[in-house]
Amino acid sequence: MFHYTNGLKITALDLAVDICRRQPRGFVSHAHNDHMARHELAFCTPETAALYRARLGDHRTRLMPIGEPLEWRDHRLTTYAAGHCLGSAMLHVATERGSMLYTGDFKLAESATAAPANPPPADVLVMESTYGDPRYQLPPREEVIEQLVRTVNLVLNAGRTPVIHAYVMGKSQEVTRILTQHGIPVQQHPLTHEMSEIYEKCGCSLGNFSRYEDEYLPGHVVLVPPYTQKAAKLRNLGKVSTIVVTGWAHAPRARQAHGADFAIPLSDHADYNELLACIDRVQPRIIYCTHGPLAFVDDLKRRGLDARPLHTLVGDPFRSLV
Repeated sequence: MFHYTNGLKITALDLAVDICRRQPRGFVSHAHNDHMARHELAFCTPETAALYRARLGDHRTRLMPIGEPLEWRDHRLTTYAAGHCLGSAMLHVATERGSMLYTGDFKLAESATAAPANPPPADVLVMESTYGDPRYQLPPREEVIEQLVRTVNLVLNAGRTPVIHAYVMGKSQEVTRILTQHGIPVQQHPLTHEMSEIYEKCGCSLGNFSRYEDEYLPGHVVLVPPYTQKAAKLRNLGKVSTIVVTGWAHAPRARQAHGADFAIPLSDHADYNELLACIDRVQPRIIYCTHGPLAFVDDLKRRGLDARPLHTLVGDPFRSLV
């Protein structure tokens, strides 16, 4: 059904899955740059298609709305919500020989801007495992949100400008909606604002936010790209306090590592416990792990599961299921 060649492909369909180099046909699970390319034809959800075209140009897309099967050469392809960002989707592929679920980046916990993840059963699970380390059991979401809002108000009450560094697409919109729901208005970097307008057009309201126009509005939070990007810098912000929002903030000395005044462990990826919960829901016979620590594979083996790194895949994994 599938094979690995510097990326995952559905063999009989010659369909690349989240390969970030140009392909004749490519499934794009979500519109982050490390999961997409300028394919001749991109398969994705309608929301991802809108973001994909905005980021990479007006390329051809084949829309795959969540839950609507696509029949193609004795394969049934169905997208399921992934909970990662707007439009993010898992891909379920079913044939007479068995089924495979590719998660892409996902999160089982609640999201303010993405549909709840809903992984279905499958014989083979190909899963993103970014936080496949027991140290990354993140705090409950409500505690993290309370920490974010408290930190922002602390900075505002000190007469400083809260500047939050977050990915232009995905995390920025999640943070914006959380803050505006708590009565805190947001100014966004122009690059971020461009993506937020697409969120709004797709029906995902973000609340009281505006584009930063070289003048800081008192009482607002300013959202900019990650501090590593030159584009993150804006003028006329006054005295600032910087905040990073990432699951990696759960690590010791994360604030210092990111060069920020505050670090908030708000993640759009499944943490360690959610990875295990996903496996429990899918009940796969074989698990292939990608985008995570190799130690997670050993962890799953100790639990009695048939787990392997995706990049070691050779041949047809479905032979062992017959």
